[in-house]
Amino acid sequence: MVGNWRWNVGLGIVGAVLTLLFSIGKNPLSVMLMRSMYAFIAFVAIAFVMRFLLAFILRPPVMHLAETVGEEGKGTQLDLQTPDESEDLNQLLKSQMDGHKTQDVQHQEQQSQFKPLTPPKLVSTQNKEPEELAKAIRHLTGG
Repeated sequence: MVGNWRWNVGLGIVGAVLTLLFSIGKNPLSVMLMRSMYAFIAFVAIAFVMRFLLAFILRPPVMHLAETVGEEGKGTQLDLQTPDESEDLNQLLKSQMDGHKTQDVQHQEQQSQFKPLTPPKLVSTQNKEPEELAKAIRHLTGG
């Protein structure tokens, strides 16, 4: 079951108090208390059924033994070994000992390979005919 018996009792008390509040001016005290008791019992039963259904729905699926036989050892060991990068580290140290000359050469090569986009230039409307501008505006506005 999901939760414990306190949920059942808590929901029963909420139901009893709501029933008591809604019938306060309309019924005598004995009728209000009896109906509150019935509401308490009903809400406890409803809470019990709801918790049972919730536990049934949220139950994890049962795994069959045939499927798990081949997977017994999986997930039990953790490999914390890092890959060997000593060659890369040696190259980095050598390049630092040689100076920054190799880095400058690499930087220049990268700059020579980079070519920015060359978008077309915008056309100005200063030398256009008013009729052409009006056509363009009508076309853009859909009119």
